Amino acid sequence: MVDEDHSRPSKNLAPIDGDQAARSSKLAVGHRRLRPSVMIMTKVVLNFKTYSEATGAEALKLSRICEEAKDQYDVEIAVAVQAPDIRLISENVSIPVYAQHVDGVGFGGFTGSITAAAVKAAGATGTLINHSERRLRLAEIEASISACRAAGISAIVCTNNVPTTRAAASLKPDYVAVEPPELIGSGIPVSKADPGIVTGSVEAVKRIEPSVGVLCGAGISRGEDLRAALDLGSEGVLLASGIVKAKDQKAALEDLLSGIRR
Repeated sequence: MVDEDHSRPSKNLAPIDGDQAARSSKLAVGHRRLRPSVMIMTKVVLNFKTYSEATGAEALKLSRICEEAKDQYDVEIAVAVQAPDIRLISENVSIPVYAQHVDGVGFGGFTGSITAAAVKAAGATGTLINHSERRLRLAEIEASISACRAAGISAIVCTNNVPTTRAAASLKPDYVAVEPPELIGSGIPVSKADPGIVTGSVEAVKRIEPSVGVLCGAGISRGEDLRAALDLGSEGVLLASGIVKAKDQKAALEDLLSGIRR
């Protein structure tokens, strides 16, 4: 676990070096992986961000596309939507709905904060934490994970390299999603641009906390990207613009999911 005074976080997760991460401190089978003695279904998390193509009624439309696709493939699909859309989506689809961020605070005088309890009440079953577009300090990440655990929702912590993945895994979230910021939205999948960061993250997590799953993010948009991510040992992918901003969202999602089948 993390030492030091958590009341005054001074470091972002990203800059932690390997030695510091160490102090903080899944095998591919077809389209599935093994954590110790457990078969895991491929997980696809689609982050809607704040794109107009995935806001309000458009968010519901895309969520229904995801729900239909989930029924056609042996895959778990979750959507990470804007906080105001959580209730709308969760009440109209059966797939998991995630928040895009929660703060590590509870009830009280925390104006403007998004609490784990509130997103759960709205229908969310999980959340992203520390996305590269919503960075947190290490102590804040730990507080957010604790809040999720107390509320009974899943936590996916985003990381950008092996040392930060190692540090995040020591906090025991449900998943870490490794995605170098420079590749996000680039169309260049991390599984091709830097496969070592995926295999290194999988190995680091397995050594530190085998119960934590690893997702691959950044530049993922096609079936071959998903297949490459699975072959490198991840349990699934975190993606966004490749699907959300596609002219034909349904066709783009189906192309992605084709990577599950050889």
